Amino acid sequence: MLKTGLVVAAALLCAGSAVAEKVDFDQGLDVTGIVETLQARVAKDTSSPKSDLAEWTVMVYVNAKNNLEKYGLMNVNQMEMVGSTDKVKIAVELGRLSTYDSSDGGWKGERRYIIQKDDAADHISSEVKEEIGKADMGDWHHLVDFVSWAKRTAPAKHYMLIVWNHGSGWLKDINQDIWLRGISYDDESGNHLSTPDLGQALAAVGKLDIYASDACLMQMAEVGYQIKDYADYLVQSEETEPADGYTYNTLLGPLAAEPAMGSMALAKLTAQTYTEHYASAGKEATQSVVKTAALPRLQTLLSSWADAVMSANETAVIKSARSASQHFYYSENKDLLHFIKLVDAWSKDAAVKSQGAEIESFLARELIIANATTGSKYKDASGLAIYIPSGSYNSHYDELAWAKDGSWGKFARWAKDIPDDGGDGDDDNGGGGNDNDPGSDSLRSQR
Repeated sequence: MLKTGLVVAAALLCAGSAVAEKVDFDQGLDVTGIVETLQARVAKDTSSPKSDLAEWTVMVYVNAKNNLEKYGLMNVNQMEMVGSTDKVKIAVELGRLSTYDSSDGGWKGERRYIIQKDDAADHISSEVKEEIGKADMGDWHHLVDFVSWAKRTAPAKHYMLIVWNHGSGWLKDINQDIWLRGISYDDESGNHLSTPDLGQALAAVGKLDIYASDACLMQMAEVGYQIKDYADYLVQSEETEPADGYTYNTLLGPLAAEPAMGSMALAKLTAQTYTEHYASAGKEATQSVVKTAALPRLQTLLSSWADAVMSANETAVIKSARSASQHFYYSENKDLLHFIKLVDAWSKDAAVKSQGAEIESFLARELIIANATTGSKYKDASGLAIYIPSGSYNSHYDELAWAKDGSWGKFARWAKDIPDDGGDGDDDNGGGGNDNDPGSDSLRSQR
C-alpha cells in the first residue's frame, strides 16, 4: 500500500493540469434556481410522442481528455460493433485532446454521435451529429447539456447514463481546499465533477432508469446516497477498473437483441459482462448493482447501529474488524457488509449484534441487487464500500448529504481515534495490490 505522502503525490501527478476548486461547490450561485431552470429545459427538449420512442437510449459521456484517450476511442469502436437500432439508441459525447493518442485523424474537441454499426475497429465512422470546438467536460452543466441533447435527439422510454473517465469515489484531499478525487476529469480545463456536482447534474437531467460509472472506486454509500433520487439502479465498482473499462459490444449486444429488457436486468447485465470480460483475461475486478430506493433505509439502519456501537464502546472489536475487513485501493474504503459481519461476529453487545444482523440481511437481500466479482482478492467484496478511517478524519466528509443526514460521520470520527497495532490497518485482502503502476494510464482511478 502506498504511504500517505506518495498517494497525495500520485494523485497530483495524475490530476495533470487540474485547477484547484474551492469548497464552495456552487461558487455562490443560486444552485436551486440553476437546477430548476435546467430541469425545465431538459423537459422541453425531450417531449416526444410515445410512438416515436425507442425502448432504450444508452447515453455515454466519454471524457477522454486525459491519459485514457486511446481507451475512449477503443470503447466507442466497440459500440460501433453493435450500433443503434430502431429500439435501442446509443448516444455518445466523445472528448479528446489528441495529446495521448493521435489515431483516427488526431481530431480535437468534443463530438456527439448516435452510434451506427460498422466493421472498422480503428476508425469511428458514425456520423458526427454535433461538433463542439472546446467544452469543459468536467463541468456538471455540460453533462446536463449532453443528456438534454441525447434525450432530444434519441428519445426513449428508458434511459441509461454512463459517465466514463477516471474516478475515485467521494474523497477530498484532507490537506488542501480542493477536490482531487471525483469523476470526469478534463485535463484541458483542469476541472472535474465532485460528488455534489454529480448530484446537481442528475437532479437537472431528470430521473434515469440506470446510472453507471465506467470509472474506479465509485460504488460507495456516500456517492450513491448523493444521487439516490435520480436513478433507480446504480452500477459501479468498489475497486479500481482496468483502463479498458466496460466492454461495450458485450454489454450492448444483448440489449439490442432484447430491447424490451427491464431496468434491473440491464443493470445486472452491465455488471455481469464487465466481470466476465476480466475473468476471461485473468484479471481481478468488482462491479455491483445498488437499488437506490433502499438507500434511505440504509441510512436509518446504519445510524442506529453506529449509535449502538459507540454506546457499547467495544473499541477492540471495531479495531479488529476495521483491520480485517475487505478494503480497496484506499485503505479507508471498506466493504460495508464484510465490516458489519465481522463486528457482529466479535461483539458481545446484544443491541449491536441484533441490529448488525438486520443490516446484513438488508444489504444482501434488498440493497445490493447484484454483485459480480472475479479473483480471490475480492472474495469479501460484497458490493458497497464505505468510509472507515484510521488515525485521521477527513473533515470534508461533513459536506456530503450522507454525513449530514445520519450518524456515520460521527461514527467515523469516533472510529479514527481507535489506534491500530502499528501500520495503517492495511492487509493483503484488498486494495493496493493492483498489477499496474498507479501513475500510468492503465487504471481508471485518479491518483
